[in-house]
Amino acid sequence: MSGKQLVKNLNVWEAIGISVALMAPSMAANINPQGTAGVVGRAVPVAFALATIGVLLIAYGFVRLSQNFNHAGSVYGFVGATMGPRSGVVAGWGLLGTYIFYGCVTSMAAGIFGSTFLDELGVWKHQPSWSGFLIGALALLLAYALAVAPARNGTRVLLSVEGITVLLIVITTIIIFAKLATGHAPDNHHVDWSVFSIPKGVGTSGVFLGVVFGFLSFAGFEAASTLGEETTNPRRDIPRAMLGTAIFGGIYFVIVTAVEVMGFGTDEAGIKAYVSSGSLLGDLGTKYVGSWIGTVITLGAAISAFGCCLATVVGGSRLAFSLARDGGNKHLATLSEKNGTPVNATRVVVGVGAVIMIAWKLIWNVKPFDIFLGSGVIGTLIILVAYLLATVGAIKFLFFSGKKRTKQWEIIIPIAGIALLLYTLYKNVIPFPTSGAARAFPIVAALWLLVGVVGIVSRPALAAKIGARLTADENLSEAR
Repeated sequence: MSGKQLVKNLNVWEAIGISVALMAPSMAANINPQGTAGVVGRAVPVAFALATIGVLLIAYGFVRLSQNFNHAGSVYGFVGATMGPRSGVVAGWGLLGTYIFYGCVTSMAAGIFGSTFLDELGVWKHQPSWSGFLIGALALLLAYALAVAPARNGTRVLLSVEGITVLLIVITTIIIFAKLATGHAPDNHHVDWSVFSIPKGVGTSGVFLGVVFGFLSFAGFEAASTLGEETTNPRRDIPRAMLGTAIFGGIYFVIVTAVEVMGFGTDEAGIKAYVSSGSLLGDLGTKYVGSWIGTVITLGAAISAFGCCLATVVGGSRLAFSLARDGGNKHLATLSEKNGTPVNATRVVVGVGAVIMIAWKLIWNVKPFDIFLGSGVIGTLIILVAYLLATVGAIKFLFFSGKKRTKQWEIIIPIAGIALLLYTLYKNVIPFPTSGAARAFPIVAALWLLVGVVGIVSRPALAAKIGARLTADENLSEAR
């Protein structure tokens, strides 16, 4: 397809669909809190509450920018329009890296939940060690097939499946809490508000290490912004989609994680069982309600993980397409003649993610959860930097561009967001992790960002070309 314009055919619910799918509340509530519990113990909801505050502060900048600009490159377009092409490319490159690493996260989660579901169903007992990888690979291939189809179809399916699974999780959570409150819970567990207090010996470093998995659970709330060029009324619908997703996520994650920890028990044995669970709400559903609901939730989590994988591929391909379009790479900027989707960019996003996982498995002989955990930390550290750049750009655009665009006191909101982002990054790097795997995560994240910085700084002609394209792009013309 010779034209390089995406098709405008999405409404606000379809924009919400990709944000909710990439945030994947069903998948996230079933596996992400385990990473938090490993460092903060029972205080999982505290870490998620801090992440909620951070995300809402960050969402302010995204909402304000998307009210004025709409661009398939998301932070690439936002930061490029407010801080210049070099910063825009670094932000876009960072978010692209996050989407690729999150593709690894979510395909492995699909493999973990999928293999657990087949085992619970009795279809595939005594599974080999590679079963999770096989199901994860199939999920990634299917995500590619759907990602090159029209985005309208994919987002509708994602929103429907995710909505049904979240509803089931909410019902299960209510039942669990009712049994805890009335004294009918298994193993004499009860409502224990200590989940909102930090255990002795954890400290702020531990809490903010746990907050990373909270941000991992929210990451994707901004994914709707990658559909800015495909949404019928983007400067109204995209802000609503992002803010609504962030608010919903905050309420949902804090409540669900609190009940999860109470359901397993807040003592050492309970936290150990929590961390080792194959499906948090699946196991709780089986224990508190019945085996059937646990199995259904595990299946829903597997589908949610796949939906999130699809959303990362869709978002990543739009970012790669935007960077290629402005950088003059005709191959990656080509759209499908049949569907109008960036098929070549999609192949690259899926291919790079597959190479990362294959190399990780062959070199270190790891399990699917190891790739899930490591890719999640790497992707989140990268996206925090992209969020930081977007928030700085929002401050510059809203308050220091010579034009009054909003109330001056509102500058407190993005500044507070920057402070929380910087502190979270600091606590995840200082003191520097000493163990092998944890030590590699910030290094890989820094190297990914460094490639983007070196690539754009060393090519001034490319920076000038991208700057000219961004300036001329009608999608980045300020709203009147």
